[in-house]
Amino acid sequence: MNRMRGIGALALVGSVLLLGGCEIGQKEAQQTGFRGTGMVNFQDKSVLDARFDSVAALIPAALPASPAPTPGPLPWKNVQVLTDVSVPELTRTMIAMSTWVAGTGNCAYCHNLGDLSADTSAQGDTLWTKVVARRMLQMVRDINANYEGHVANTGVTCYTCHLGKPIPNGIWTYTNVNQLERYYLDRNAVRVQSHAIPASNDNRSSAKQTEWTYALMIQMSNALGVSCNHCHNSRAFWSWEEAPPQRAKALLGAQMIRHVNTEYMGPLAPMFPAVRKGAMGDAPKAQCRTCHNGTYKPLYGYPMAKDYPALWGRPAWNGQPFPAIPVDTVVAMR
Repeated sequence: MNRMRGIGALALVGSVLLLGGCEIGQKEAQQTGFRGTGMVNFQDKSVLDARFDSVAALIPAALPASPAPTPGPLPWKNVQVLTDVSVPELTRTMIAMSTWVAGTGNCAYCHNLGDLSADTSAQGDTLWTKVVARRMLQMVRDINANYEGHVANTGVTCYTCHLGKPIPNGIWTYTNVNQLERYYLDRNAVRVQSHAIPASNDNRSSAKQTEWTYALMIQMSNALGVSCNHCHNSRAFWSWEEAPPQRAKALLGAQMIRHVNTEYMGPLAPMFPAVRKGAMGDAPKAQCRTCHNGTYKPLYGYPMAKDYPALWGRPAWNGQPFPAIPVDTVVAMR
């Protein structure tokens, strides 16, 4: 009997060690909802730190601040967006943008080097990259100025999505009329949970609609690298009153993406060459992954925008000065 108990105890210990071996390392807990509801995200701190370090190592350092502007009128030639910044700040911003998007600081990606003010190449062809970049500048300033409820004081820059390359991750184009990504453009119906079982005018969701909605939610959670209870109360997925604040922030983010796609990305279809368009001739469009890239804060919350006032879209960032935050301390912001 004692021998059997000893064998059982060893088996139990072995099972615990075996299971525990898959989860070695310090865990980090983030409470996302009300106390006592079990709405907590657990993540492996070593994995988080490694991911953050890999991202932080790639973020281009901010260029030195521009010198004080020279008094007098600005000598603009065909500058249509950044008309409210000084010449040195414009130049500094352009150099940063070329690194964020072209990856090499190559001004020729968007400009005719023989005439930087021209919208055409030396051969007379329209510089579609310049026209698109100009519209993207307007988009970034719009987001930073009018969607602070989602981007907060972190803001966005070209690098947030592009990560040093011309084509961002997570862009999408039309494939069929029922694709999930249409939620980020013109499809509203995602509410499928109700308190009533029988079908009625107030409860019209089908099994197909439910499948579509849950697939979209899974896509969103993967885009942010979080579980469902990052935005929802698992005991009442439908309830806004019992949901954590992240749900409202996520809804504002979805509204922001729709605005981006309908006002900026979609209308640019005539400017993009065929190789950059979808199979149906539409322009590339954004979704959650385009900015987040698998993290619940893009670039783990590193505030790149604070160093580039030309991208703010407003005179001051919420009226507060930016603190100097070195990369190695941003881990505390996660």
